[in-house]
Amino acid sequence: MTRLSVPFSPLTPREDMTDIRAAIARVLSSGRFILGPEVEAFEHEFAAAAGADCAVGVGSGTDALALILRALGIGPGDEVITTPLSAAYTALAVLMAGARPVFADVDKERLTLDPGQIAPAVTPRTRAVMPVHLYGQPADMEAIRDIASRHNLAVIEDCCQAHLATSGGRPVGTLGVAGAFSFYPTKNLGALGDGGAVVTNDRSLASRIRRLRSGGQSDTYRHDEAGVNSRLDELQAAVLRARLPFLKPWTAIRRRLAGLYRQELGTASVRTLSELDQGHVYHLFVVRSARRADLQRHLTREGVETLVHYPVPVSQQKALREAQPAPCPNAEAACEEVLSLPLRPSLTPAHVRQIAAAVCAFDTRD
Repeated sequence: MTRLSVPFSPLTPREDMTDIRAAIARVLSSGRFILGPEVEAFEHEFAAAAGADCAVGVGSGTDALALILRALGIGPGDEVITTPLSAAYTALAVLMAGARPVFADVDKERLTLDPGQIAPAVTPRTRAVMPVHLYGQPADMEAIRDIASRHNLAVIEDCCQAHLATSGGRPVGTLGVAGAFSFYPTKNLGALGDGGAVVTNDRSLASRIRRLRSGGQSDTYRHDEAGVNSRLDELQAAVLRARLPFLKPWTAIRRRLAGLYRQELGTASVRTLSELDQGHVYHLFVVRSARRADLQRHLTREGVETLVHYPVPVSQQKALREAQPAPCPNAEAACEEVLSLPLRPSLTPAHVRQIAAAVCAFDTRD
């Protein structure tokens, strides 16, 4: 088999290059760079795409989560139940708000927060539950919402890997009090730098987040509360506006390529993660292997770049030790086995077949 050359996620704009250049030129000509017309327009456009009443552009997905918590009055002395299998920023956002993250284990198949593990983690201090729609697959929101309702908990959705995903046919980010999105360059909708947004159907909450993101100002030089500096800038908003029309077709391509991966990997020893909701948007295509390190080295030799999302449970990170996390065996087992194969709109079906063939060849090489 001819050696491949498949980088995991090249970030150079492709079919969107002309639109991005025009968007950047528009901002440069305007002389407006912070909280101007591009941000306002993007907020309206992204809210519509996300199926929400409001969107608020902020500095990052992490800030989006932390600002939701602060806007809900969640802070010191409070606890937020979340998943140990995610980027650490989910739990770090809880710390940023002054609250304590409490980790409940993940479901073995979905690898998102296990609804059955939430109730045992609830204490009198628990104020919210924060599921993560991991790798683009929605968490079991129907069950999570039911448990949260019984315990009077706010549901805050981490949608940073799940642009346009749906859970039970409903848009993620609208199933709780608010949802947080990231526009980090590798996301399904990525900026050319950092950026994030909060989506919500609660206009009062959106208004408070707008105030908090800009130093707590109600008006210029009038700070009604201690906010932060977390504003999506005009250049990134313009870039996101240029890319937003591509998001739906890009998502369709991701889904088709994921389906092809599943078909072509049918005889491989790796386990593909189950698609448990048709609203999956495949931010990543992840497999599990008990011989991950050997498989990754094999694919590297074959010219296929792979990554591990994530090798260490958040609950075992040094930065979270003071949270005194409980063991999460399902997450810990997954972190030993998960491997992300290349999946992006610029990938061709031929690439997927060749990558899958390289994975299958690993089983017969010895």
